[in-house]
Order: sequence, then C-alpha cells, then structure tokens
Amino acid sequence: MKIATFNINGVKARIETLPRWLDEAQPDVAVLQEIKSVDENFPREIFEERGYRVETHGQKSFNGVAILSKLPLEDVTRGLPGDDSDEQARYIEATVMGDIPIRVCGLYLPNGNPTPGPKYDYKLAWMKRLEARARDLLVTEEPFLMTGDYNVIPQDEDAKRPEVWQEDALARPESRAAFRRLLNLGLTEAFRMRNTAAGQYTFWDYQAGAWNKDDGIRIDHFLLSPQCADLLQDVQIDKEERGRSKPSDHVPIWIDLAA
Repeated sequence: MKIATFNINGVKARIETLPRWLDEAQPDVAVLQEIKSVDENFPREIFEERGYRVETHGQKSFNGVAILSKLPLEDVTRGLPGDDSDEQARYIEATVMGDIPIRVCGLYLPNGNPTPGPKYDYKLAWMKRLEARARDLLVTEEPFLMTGDYNVIPQDEDAKRPEVWQEDALARPESRAAFRRLLNLGLTEAFRMRNTAAGQYTFWDYQAGAWNKDDGIRIDHFLLSPQCADLLQDVQIDKEERGRSKPSDHVPIWIDLAA
C-alpha cells in the first residue's frame, strides 16, 4: 500500500499539477493539505475518474485537508478531538481497507507565527490535542499513522540554514519538544527510520530563489504506530516535483507498507 502526503497549496492552483503527479506516482492513498476549498467546491470528479474515493474537510480560501483512496474507506471523521470551538479545517481520519486495515490520520498542523503570541499558543495547544489523539489510538493496538504538514523542523539537520529558523515557530524549542513527545509515545518517524542524511527537504519557499539554492526545510512527516512501523518497506521524497511547472512550495513524501 503506497500512501503519500502532499501539501498542495490550493487545489485550484494545482489543478494540472496534482492529477499529473497522481498519474505518474500512482499512490493508493493521497493525503492532502491546504486544499483551500469548501467541500462542495472541491473538484472531486477529476480524482474520482482516476479511481479515487474522495473525502474532504474543507474551508474557504485557506486550510482544508482531504484523503484520496483507491481502496475502500471506513469510519471517516473530521476535526481533531479536544476543542469543540476550533473551526479550522486541519484534520481528517479514515480507515483504509487494504489487506491490513490502516487508520490514516491526515493533518495540517498550525504554522504558529508570529511567536510569541496567540497563533503560537494555538499551535502548541493543537499539538497537545494531537498527542492525546495518538494516545487514544495507541490503546487500540491497531496500525495507524499520522501524516501531513507538521510545520515542525525536528532537528537542525532538517534545514539548509538552521540558524535563520531559531526563533521561528517551526523550530522553536517548544515546537520540537512537542514533536518529540509524539515520538516518545512509541511512534516512529518513517523517513528517519530509513534515511538519516542531512539535506533532505520537503519545502522550499517561493521567495529568494530558495529552490535554486536548495534552501529547504523538512516539515512533512509520517509518524507510524508500532504495528504500522512493522509494515514499512520504503519511504521517499518526490523532490523533483518542486522543479516542475506550477509547483506547490511543498513536495510529496510517500511510504510503502506491506498492507
């Protein structure tokens, strides 16, 4: 089972890029962030004609997450538990019914800037809720993964120029500590399980020639439960997508599971 995550930075802006990538990469499941579309306006037909089931949790003009799956989906839920007042569309879950059912949690974690301030407080509170959800899922002892744009640079080697990110919400000690708390629950960071080299990025800003300078950061992650980590066969970043026409500022990262 090939599962990918991709912050597309607007489904309308990526209306040619995303289908092309799907046709070439052929993921069984694609978890999307920043669809920037309400559910009723999401161009689902483009993906359904490619054999994908489409589940969205959208919001006008910003945020929004989706799951596209060639396999049946069961028990689809929208919104991260823990705060009924949170109206931002950043989280969706579904069980992908492969040979081994996998609970897929798609997330678009808050950016948190500027810091300090209410946006950073919201980010840290959201991460606490995510930790609580992970704890609940771990109790089931069923394979699950949490994937998407975490807006967290876990370590200095995950940035070309770590010094410029020191006071940014993506790399502040509190953000990194919250990310480590997820790992310390027993989750596995899939990419680092297979690739420990520096210089591996998933995001390059549109400004200042970041792509041409390879001035990137790694902020899109797969965290796997122990039962899911046992199924991991491969993990890769589709870096070349950033150099193609009309790219997102993120690129896909995908895993292959024996499921």
